[in-house]
Parts: sequence; structure tokens; C-alpha cells
Amino acid sequence: SIAGGGGLLTLPTLLAVGLSPAQALATNKLQSCGGSFSASIYFVQKGMVKLSDNKLSILMTFIGASVGSLLILYLNAEVLRLLLPILTIGVGLYFLLTPTLGDTDRERRLTVIPFAIFGAMVIGFYDGFFGPGAGSFYALIYVVLAGFNLAKATAHAKVLNFTSNLASLLFFIGGGKVIWSIGLVMLLGQFIGARIGATLVIAKGKKLIRPMLIIVSLAMSVKLLIEIYV
Repeated sequence: SIAGGGGLLTLPTLLAVGLSPAQALATNKLQSCGGSFSASIYFVQKGMVKLSDNKLSILMTFIGASVGSLLILYLNAEVLRLLLPILTIGVGLYFLLTPTLGDTDRERRLTVIPFAIFGAMVIGFYDGFFGPGAGSFYALIYVVLAGFNLAKATAHAKVLNFTSNLASLLFFIGGGKVIWSIGLVMLLGQFIGARIGATLVIAKGKKLIRPMLIIVSLAMSVKLLIEIYV
């Protein structure tokens, strides 16, 4: 709930216990819903996110994730797998080299409608089609395109992350791929862990979020590069 990237740990674990790739992806989406939902509810309760102000972004995220989840049944995600390390390195370096980015709210670069279409829907599509690092990408577009500070961006990112997780999960449930006995146990752990993380986001703000985003983004990049080229 602080920086994202947990799927790069949970997916290999699910595969290691004998789940097929489709079952692992489906079950991972179930447990991811637990974490993103827990954090989202906390941020809404604390007044960091107003759902009424984000209805269009939520809708477009759901549409994007639904299309992505549908296309993954027919298209090869190999190109995205090869591009992902470059994207995550870019996120990490961007926050590393712009130390004041996200310190305070700034002027929006995109108004609500363009942001929902070109920001939320695009990342939603990515999350539905592939997924790893989506939480970091959501936070990035809120900082860069919406002008939010890091804590506010992280809070809003979790709402969209839950939306795209839910959209993908519905497709996987329809396909009968979710292993509920494993997924529900993981969901409980995610729910508790995400609530703790969300509390730290509010308490520590950018002092915690920025280094976590940088570390997680670069660590994801290293892991993915090793998987691809080693």
C-alpha cells in the first residue's frame, strides 16, 4: 500500500506451490484486491480521497482493465514483459532525480476528463493485461499529471488499483481460474498489511513514500532483468 510491486513476490510464490500460470494470475488478483481495498477504505475514511470527485477516473480504469483482461486471452504479453524493466527504471530514476517532486500539490497538467482517459484508463489497461508495478504507475500519473503531493497521490492510486484489480478478478472468476483456498488466506494477510501501510503513508508522508518508490521500482527492474536475461 506504500509503493506497490508486491505481485513480483506473490506470483512466483504461487507458481512455486504448483499453480498453473493462469491460476497464479487469477489467485494473485484476488489477494491483491484485499490489500488495495483495505488501503482504499482507510484513505477514504481519513478524507484523503473523495470518491465523488474520482468517479470518471474509476469508471475509465475499470473499462481499461476489463479490455486488458479480455485481450490477454488472445494476445502475447511478452512485449510488455520486455519493456517493464525500462518503465520501472524510469519511475525510480524520475523520483530519484527530482527530489522536490510531490512535496506539495502543484498545478494540474491534465484536467479531469483527459486525465481519466489518457492516464487512468491507460494504466488500468496495463494492469488488466499485465500488471506488475501498476500501483507505482498510478502514483506517478497522479503526481505528474494531476499535480498531487506524494501522500495524496498514493492514496488515490490505491483506489484505482483496487478498481483495476476487481475488473481483472471478475474475468478470472468467470473463467474458473481462482484457487479460493489459497487466495482467501492471502487476501486476509494483504488486508491487514495494507492497513498498516496506509497508516504509515498518512503518518510519514513523502519521507517514507519517496525512498520506498525508488527502492521498489529499481528492485523490480533488477529482478525482471535477471529473469529475462540470466
